[in-house]
Amino acid sequence: MDNTSGVGVLDKAASVLGALESGPATLAQLVTSTGLARPTAHRLAVALEHHRMVARDMQGRFVLGPRLNELATAAGEDRLLAAANPVLMALRDHTGESAQLYRRQGDHRICVAAAERPVGLRDSIPVGATLSMQAGSAAQVLLAWEEPDRLHRGLREAKFTATILSGVRRRGWAQSVGERELGVASVSAPVRGPSGRVVAAVSISGPVERLTRQPGRLHSGSLVAAANRLSEVLRRAGE
Repeated sequence: MDNTSGVGVLDKAASVLGALESGPATLAQLVTSTGLARPTAHRLAVALEHHRMVARDMQGRFVLGPRLNELATAAGEDRLLAAANPVLMALRDHTGESAQLYRRQGDHRICVAAAERPVGLRDSIPVGATLSMQAGSAAQVLLAWEEPDRLHRGLREAKFTATILSGVRRRGWAQSVGERELGVASVSAPVRGPSGRVVAAVSISGPVERLTRQPGRLHSGSLVAAANRLSEVLRRAGE
């Protein structure tokens, strides 16, 4: 069967990605696997690396990049969003606080689902809102398990530190008090895709007066349980 599309550069890039499917490869191994000329293989691999479809391991070999996981995750987003609303409503009802689901998009995080507290003082974040990755418990969760280079870049202007993110990874949840907005506290936990990669953060947020200055003590268990329910949806979708 002819596997060419008629678009030469695309076919060659696909051959590079296909060659990396079996594991890390040096440039020489890419040349052998793809049959491409060495300059062409190098040019394509570096271009794919720029777009994060290819990365390098500790030995400098080419490997499949994180962008492919992100695209695969996005393909299952409808299942995640379909499951999110009842989970967020249950979380809101249990904690009495507004609940949100965030996904990372570049240097920002997007609220892709929410369940608002119906009455009283609340932290209202509408669906579609774009927030910074530099502050807030959801930002901590979405950054904490990133690859080292992206993690370090994300910390450059962040209001939290590497030590805080280490604690997030150890506990499995994050909290913030007045970090994103004065007087607002939040708790977040990671939602994981079938590969175990963090693909979203489920959160609650509200005034410090209700959530206290240690909101994780009150609500971390509920957040982790909600995140695990959503992770299970994605795991089953990937089976």
